[in-house]
Amino acid sequence: MTVPDLNLVATLPLLFLSAWACGLLLVDLWVPKGSKHITGWMALLGLAITFVLVASNLGQRDEAFGGMLAIDGFSNLMHLVFLGSGGLAVLLSLNYLKQHGIERGEFSALMLFSIVGMMVMGMAKDLIVVFLALEMLSIPLYVLAGFARTRADSQESALKYFLLGAFSSAFQVYGIALVYGATRETGFAAIEAAISSSGASPLLLAGVGLMLVGFSFKVAAVPFHMWTPDVYQGAPAVVTAFMSVGAKAAGFAALVRVFFDAFHLLTPDWAPLMALFAVLSTIVGNVAAISQTSIKRMLAYSSIAHAGYVFVAVLPGGQGELSDFAASAVVFYLVAYALTNIGAWAIVIAVEKGEGMGCEISDYAGLALARPGLAAAMALFMLSLTGLPPTMGFVAKFYVFRVALEAGYTWLVLVGVVTVLISAYYYLRVIVVMWMKAGDGLPVTPRPLNFTVGLTAFATLVFGLLPGPVMALVENSLRGLF
Repeated sequence: MTVPDLNLVATLPLLFLSAWACGLLLVDLWVPKGSKHITGWMALLGLAITFVLVASNLGQRDEAFGGMLAIDGFSNLMHLVFLGSGGLAVLLSLNYLKQHGIERGEFSALMLFSIVGMMVMGMAKDLIVVFLALEMLSIPLYVLAGFARTRADSQESALKYFLLGAFSSAFQVYGIALVYGATRETGFAAIEAAISSSGASPLLLAGVGLMLVGFSFKVAAVPFHMWTPDVYQGAPAVVTAFMSVGAKAAGFAALVRVFFDAFHLLTPDWAPLMALFAVLSTIVGNVAAISQTSIKRMLAYSSIAHAGYVFVAVLPGGQGELSDFAASAVVFYLVAYALTNIGAWAIVIAVEKGEGMGCEISDYAGLALARPGLAAAMALFMLSLTGLPPTMGFVAKFYVFRVALEAGYTWLVLVGVVTVLISAYYYLRVIVVMWMKAGDGLPVTPRPLNFTVGLTAFATLVFGLLPGPVMALVENSLRGLF
């Protein structure tokens, strides 16, 4: 038996962040109560160092752990999304945790461990690694969802997330077992070779379907979305901000890897099911969001709808030359969604008053008079989530729809355009409430929150006006990869 080449040097960012998270747990033992923000700043330092390590190797293409992990443009770009969103979430938590009386040092360590799981999902080239990474990402999030232990809704959200997450993991592992039973392989390249030589069996197709169901749970796609509104509402807002971006991006990163690499020869079989998920997610998510009075539940249903739009970009992934283009559209959309959504949740945190107060859309009345900067940023985020120019969200949706059109999914693009028009109602409603209705109360925004709002708003606007550099970086990094 030969020992596989581990190639630890290629996985240095992953190993560094894992070691840093473990070290953070030890350091926290010596940090006195009331000074736990120190662990938060240390977590930010670790994320910043890891970000630099990943950014310095954007053009690298390598393998590690005997081909079970891939280091390439796709994994590196997704790592930047995970690290960036995690860093902004930790920055938001510095004041939030203290304000809500839940300041504990293990928060930052759990965030880092979850990010490590996300990074492994983006690198996975083996179904076993996919499952392990999925659990490593999910378990810390189960704990973080219930971090506000004194609140019943936080405990409820953690329990629901855990139970349904375990349910989705069962689908995932059963699907992996069926795929292994049909191909006798778990590596993506070996699975592709097995499909090429022996074709698709009913056992294999059943396994692929179950794996798609498991991924759909993780990215909150209809009809596996029911946990999302309650979990997003009950979990601490900083956790929800991170979860809505990081977990969704990691789920799609693994899905792209699995279906573009291992199962692309089965595209005619899995594409109809994925198209169904895309249609249901965009319609149900947007229609359900209209009736919401809570800003958190509205953003939860919005997240479901955006999962549908990403599915639209994933669909052409098995069509030869379009695979790289589709992957580029997925990455660009996730970057746009991450910047916009974290910015929106930062303003939710600013307006929230604790114990569930300040979370209604009506609570945003008069925000334009009290804090015009926050109101302008929130308006920008709402326009971007809608997909209106001159925001990055507009460019992202245009990118996605263009890929679908070139793949021949004209009908799906029409559905997408109609649902975008539906979404304009509830997104623009928030703008109307902020700018055209009187209210009272002046939100106090600490410097880390102001920095997060300013950075995300600036990026959303600038990359909407000048999307070329980001699009070029994404396309060049993924060219010839799939």
